[in-house]
Amino acid sequence: MSFTVAIVGRPNVGKSTLFNRLVGKKLALVDDTPGVTRDRRPGDAKLVDLRFRIIDTAGLEEAGPDTLEGRMRAQTEAAIDEADLSLFVVDAKTGLTPLDKTLGEMLRRRGKPVVLVANKSEARGSDSGFYDAYTLGLGEPVPISAEHGQGMIDLRDAIVEALGPEKAFGEDEDDEAETDVDVSSANFAGEGDEGEDFEPAYDDTKPLRVAIVGRPNAGKSTLINRFLGEDRLLTGPEAGITRDSISVEWDWRGRTIKMFDTAGMRRKARVQEKLEKLSVADALRAIRFAETVVIVFDATIPFEKQDLQIVDLVLREGRAAVLAFNKWDLVEDPQAFLTDLREKTERLLPQARGIRAVPISGQTGYGLDKLMQNIIDTDMVWNKRISTARLNRWLESSQIQHPPPAVSGRRIRLKYMTQVKARPPAFMISCTRSDALPESYVRYLINGLRADFQMPGVPIRIHFKSAENPYEHKRKKR
Repeated sequence: MSFTVAIVGRPNVGKSTLFNRLVGKKLALVDDTPGVTRDRRPGDAKLVDLRFRIIDTAGLEEAGPDTLEGRMRAQTEAAIDEADLSLFVVDAKTGLTPLDKTLGEMLRRRGKPVVLVANKSEARGSDSGFYDAYTLGLGEPVPISAEHGQGMIDLRDAIVEALGPEKAFGEDEDDEAETDVDVSSANFAGEGDEGEDFEPAYDDTKPLRVAIVGRPNAGKSTLINRFLGEDRLLTGPEAGITRDSISVEWDWRGRTIKMFDTAGMRRKARVQEKLEKLSVADALRAIRFAETVVIVFDATIPFEKQDLQIVDLVLREGRAAVLAFNKWDLVEDPQAFLTDLREKTERLLPQARGIRAVPISGQTGYGLDKLMQNIIDTDMVWNKRISTARLNRWLESSQIQHPPPAVSGRRIRLKYMTQVKARPPAFMISCTRSDALPESYVRYLINGLRADFQMPGVPIRIHFKSAENPYEHKRKKR
């Protein structure tokens, strides 16, 4: 993108609504409650013929640096320093407040281009608020309605005037660059043709999408900040700080990693407020969009019921999963505790036998390289393809060791097996009387696939298909 724009303003003036309008998707959470946005969220914006990078920020408030509002303010100031231009949004409907004037003075001192935006100008009685905006001394305000898309042409002209045509229309570095994707409509199907009789090599050049999920206050944002080596995401002792699913990119040993920080997921019965429901829904979309999901456990109180439900949810969505036991620096007897965790993992998560579990500390950085290596290894298993020839040799051997049961005196025969997709690995077995095959034998086959083809910890799906009997209709007539 040719330039970067930060959207700033006090709480509840419509910054996130404008952000969604410019990126063309509902990426940021929007609600009537002030202070919904807390972290800064980047996106790729399009405004008529302009293409630029845009950053949504938290509402600026005057507060001490140690408070949550103060830490939010620091995140917003970092976005202003990073941007080439700021869109200072005021509410034309309610008029100026002393905080607007304080923020205007702060932006003026920074010496960077500022475009004053009077939002909600479509409302009745907004004229007085619009004219009051002139008193900020930041030039002529641009009247818009972010909700209805009014005034976008004027906003485009103001941005070009503030930056200059050369900066505004600079050539894109990469027209094919990946943009923020609407995770609610992404395609999660496995890639490749069905029934391939070869095993393609793992492509370690493609960017890897990783979602970080867990209960509130498990240390998800702190973990990502440690990976990045900077305070990119808002953290603190308060539970439930993160609301939006924020994506960040970085390189690990030459591999591009796109990581999604998500809101803490509490038990469904405790989620009552509309805003928290929106946050959890955003986290679920991030899980569906990701390839590998890291479930962060608090090592001081591991294996709460909600932890197990989150793991089960991730596996049912077909994602590759890795467990991260965070706050390992607070554990008193690490070796004995690790042995106990491994035993509980095998016992409490039988549906994910062999799932990788790594002790880490987002605060100190302990175990992060090992966690990333396990993420890569799990993704390789999730993408694995097995040739049809090997699968049918394995199927024959498995039936010799443990034949399918006889139901009503008739033996079930498994005839043919092939892998129909990867991501996650899914197989089709042609057999007789598929509806009569007991669940215990299906588990035997899945566990055998895990052990014999080294596929620990990822969801494996087997579909059974019965061949049609051409004489069945004659038998029914008798």
